Amino acid sequence: MKTIGIVAHSAEGAALCFLTACHEGAARLGAHMHPTLVMSAVPMGLSMDGWESGDHAAVAAFLAQGVNIVAHAGADFYVCPDNTAHIVLEQIAAQLPIPGLHIADVVCREIVANQWTHAGLLGTRWTMTGPVYAQALTRVGLESSVPEPSVQEKLHDAIFEELCRGVFREETTRLFLDAIDDLAAKGADCIILGCTEIPLIITAANSPLPVLDSTRLLAKRAVLTAISDQPLPITVGWLPAALS
Repeated sequence: MKTIGIVAHSAEGAALCFLTACHEGAARLGAHMHPTLVMSAVPMGLSMDGWESGDHAAVAAFLAQGVNIVAHAGADFYVCPDNTAHIVLEQIAAQLPIPGLHIADVVCREIVANQWTHAGLLGTRWTMTGPVYAQALTRVGLESSVPEPSVQEKLHDAIFEELCRGVFREETTRLFLDAIDDLAAKGADCIILGCTEIPLIITAANSPLPVLDSTRLLAKRAVLTAISDQPLPITVGWLPAALS
């Protein structure tokens, strides 16, 4: 069985990923069982100036540090339960010591499996306007929509000022639900929760559209990859999301 490395960027998302992997392991392997997990947690605060200024090289240094920590601890591959971080991880994946499982590839695999065709994307401003999901969705022939710029700013601020700090307010949940309604009006038939904290307030139970919980999907796919009898097909770069 392979060892999973969880590379934390935000604490809330990483904690959800860890617990989901443990629970998925138990569901597949039996009570109290799961693949071995190792985790790094370089403080996200060290990267915030780089994100705000667009200095991706500064962010890359901290993300690479996190991957190196789990690699040295014995991880065979890593997951980073942070969608925005993949903007930078895509730039340095070939330089990292172990391969990764790409969160957007995992999410797109699920969309295709459910035969949805038009994804609405919620996340940080950088995720909603950045290349990670735009390219991943295009590769599999899917349409996508994002909220209007003014709504993007409100969602972005709520993520960092509230959700990443473990603050959950009813009016913030309403803000996200209204954004989903707007995306549905644009033709979206599913919603990517493209920030690993959004599932803490938006779920299938309260969303008017089917949701893709990127954190939990990534953790579950990591478990399938870890327990698979198939060897990892590569030693650097991105693993195929369909490996199981």
